[in-house]
Amino acid sequence: MELVTGGAGFIGSHLVDALVGKGKKVRVIDNFSSGRMEFLSHHNNNVEIIECDLLDFENVNKAMEGIETVHHLAANPDIRLGTEVTDTDLKQGTFATYNILEAMRKNNVKNISFASSSAIYGEAEEMPTTEKYGPLLPISLYGASKIASEVLITAWIGTFGGKAWIHRFANIVGPRGTHGVIFDFIHKLKKTPDRLEVLGDGFQEKSYMSVGDCVNSMLHLIENTNNDVNLFNLGTGDTCSVRRIAEIVVEESKFRNVKIEYTGGKRGWAGDVPKTFLNVDELLKTGFEPTRMSEETIRDCVIDLIDEIGLR
Repeated sequence: MELVTGGAGFIGSHLVDALVGKGKKVRVIDNFSSGRMEFLSHHNNNVEIIECDLLDFENVNKAMEGIETVHHLAANPDIRLGTEVTDTDLKQGTFATYNILEAMRKNNVKNISFASSSAIYGEAEEMPTTEKYGPLLPISLYGASKIASEVLITAWIGTFGGKAWIHRFANIVGPRGTHGVIFDFIHKLKKTPDRLEVLGDGFQEKSYMSVGDCVNSMLHLIENTNNDVNLFNLGTGDTCSVRRIAEIVVEESKFRNVKIEYTGGKRGWAGDVPKTFLNVDELLKTGFEPTRMSEETIRDCVIDLIDEIGLR
């Protein structure tokens, strides 16, 4: 049986879909702080769902019984929240990862696949950024919690054995999205159809990957790599600017003569990295290729989310 933490969330629910599609039995842990039961409702009784917080070690330990591989996706999904509630990422990221690893140890579970982030690179001087880049100096509490979780995992593997797959995500977008720049733009436009506010100068530039490609690449790597620790950037090998995202949102909406307004400054918020550009050569060497590049991924996501909220 496979365990997916955060399995009712945006990426987690798509991963559950993919695992079930491969004939796997799946157990989900989610506290439903951002996850939604409706994202899993189509599975009926095929997926076991446990509602609990990963900080509740007793229940996490019980949920680990009979598990072969843990897919650890649960985390605070909103980087900006860490600027307001400063222990959010420490608890929901680092402490939660410790509880998962300790429950694995107690239940002799040897495989973990972990959703990390490009945020661990901070303001990297190397573009595109490879997995070997360092020193790693994240500038957000979210990024700090992800790198802390990474080193906990590698230390656990080194001490207790097992295998780990660490996936450093680009910005992942697609259906069921509940936060992020595309989500924010669409909801802003719904409230004020004549103007769209963009935080920063709009020149922020990042890599974007579809949620479908993301989960497929994760499973591809688990099936095709076999080191004790397998570390990969997941992305498309290109970037798209926030200005272009705003233009695409306006283009795909039903509204015309929309004024795009920029608040100014190179960051959208404290902890925002103005540019991330992941080198995905190592991923491509394994035989995986993304089906869409960044701009096409963004447009598809915009169309899906606009349809979800009925903007046009």
